[in-house]
Amino acid sequence: MQPGQSEEETGAAGLAARLRHVYWIGGGSGAGKSTIARRLADRHGWRLYSTDDVMRDHAGRTTPEQAPFLHEFMAMDMDDRWVSRPPHVMLETFHWFRGEGFGLIIEDLLRLPQQPCVIVEGFRLLPHLVKPLLTAPEHAVWLLPTPDFRRTALRSRSVPGEGFVWRTSDPAKADRNIAERDHMFTRRLHEETSRLGLHAVQVETTMTEDDLAEQVTRVFRL
Repeated sequence: MQPGQSEEETGAAGLAARLRHVYWIGGGSGAGKSTIARRLADRHGWRLYSTDDVMRDHAGRTTPEQAPFLHEFMAMDMDDRWVSRPPHVMLETFHWFRGEGFGLIIEDLLRLPQQPCVIVEGFRLLPHLVKPLLTAPEHAVWLLPTPDFRRTALRSRSVPGEGFVWRTSDPAKADRNIAERDHMFTRRLHEETSRLGLHAVQVETTMTEDDLAEQVTRVFRL
């Protein structure tokens, strides 16, 4: 331990060193995180870790004491989750936006070998949680979709009658609530990355997948 350095700071530095082979892509819903991460993983022969893919597993590994917002959410019916509550309440109480279960992501990453590099992607990667784990700020970027880009991206993926909103009593209202909640979340990510001096890319409808991949590649200095 260096003079004037706390045990907590020493621990964070050690953890960052163990994760120095990890690259992080966070951001808002519908921003292209999965597409770009998969593309870079394929190009460089890296391991891909999607935080979306492990949400169910992580939910099962928590207790109500460890993740109270998650367990409250699990107890709600579909209308309580997506229709009845206003978007700002949905934002403030959504468990993954609160960072619940983030420690389980780190546990998973520490179990992986350090070769090849790992690229981690997902909206669960909150800037203030990721920053202490970085040995260099160039190892992380957040993709911030404009509302138009997000609408276009999600519309291209959606199939009428399919998806969890159709299990509510008012799918149109659920869609509006989620869109507004996610817009506020993206705005929060913009503010937080700016405050912490972290890299962010605004994703607009005029950008191609190649454009976005190139911008992320430049951030990562690959």
